[in-house]
Amino acid sequence: GPLVILILIAGITTALGIVDFVHQNKELDVIKSFRAAGITMCVMWFCIKYANACEERFILRNKKSKDPMDLTGVDAFIKLMKVMVIIVSGVVIMDIAGVDVRGILAFAGVGGVSIAFAAKDLLSNFFGTIIIYSDKPFAVGDWIRSPDQNIEGTVERIGWRMTKIRTFDKRPLYVPNSIFTHISIENPSRMTHRRIRAVVGVRYKDIKVLQKITDDIRNMLIAHSEIDTDITLIVNFEEFAESSVNFLIYAFTYTRNWVKFYEVRQDVMIKVSDIITKHKASIAFPTRTIEVDGPVGVKTKA
Repeated sequence: GPLVILILIAGITTALGIVDFVHQNKELDVIKSFRAAGITMCVMWFCIKYANACEERFILRNKKSKDPMDLTGVDAFIKLMKVMVIIVSGVVIMDIAGVDVRGILAFAGVGGVSIAFAAKDLLSNFFGTIIIYSDKPFAVGDWIRSPDQNIEGTVERIGWRMTKIRTFDKRPLYVPNSIFTHISIENPSRMTHRRIRAVVGVRYKDIKVLQKITDDIRNMLIAHSEIDTDITLIVNFEEFAESSVNFLIYAFTYTRNWVKFYEVRQDVMIKVSDIITKHKASIAFPTRTIEVDGPVGVKTKA
């Protein structure tokens, strides 16, 4: 595209230049300015298309890589380069057109303060974007949530003004980037493990075999292929509850995948139930025991 337009501009301006040289037509004195402005526009167009092509190529190679990189920084760099190319090209074109660029820059400096006050929300979103790109609390594709705001979902796009998040009910959520500068963000996508935490209760009359139950469950977890034994692993008595003797199961899985985690958790809890049954104990449920002083009888009609 830019090359074709550049050839057309070069051909047309060269032809007009020949006409100007032959006929000395002063109306054609703008040819040089038109050529310079056209070349500048073509260079700007080429730089933007080249940046887009580089970004697409990088993303494609990154998807095929065994160790993919975070594309957030690349996206920010490409966007910043496009903005710089457009600004520089605009200044050059205005200079070619005979506009006093120094006056415009001076006016921009003076008017920048008033513009900043008028567009403070826009500027705060812009600087929020800069913070996101520099600190990288999340990237496109991450699952994030905030305990301070009702924000949870998968990041689909990080723009200059707002971030698009796809919630778990598949609705798009658009969050201004300035929000992320003063709220807490949790990024479950970057967790190293997932945690299994469960409190299981057995009947009071099974307290004699509680030690054997907890030992067998601990050994089961140690031998489990999906449980990381290098991190905290707890299977111990916790409390005397109202109708049960409770013990705590605390362990971490290797997998971070949500679906697989629940499969592993189900397998662990079923094995816990089997171990309790093996020791002829039962998982407790709410019960009440009533003690009555003296004999208890039932009256019947003769």
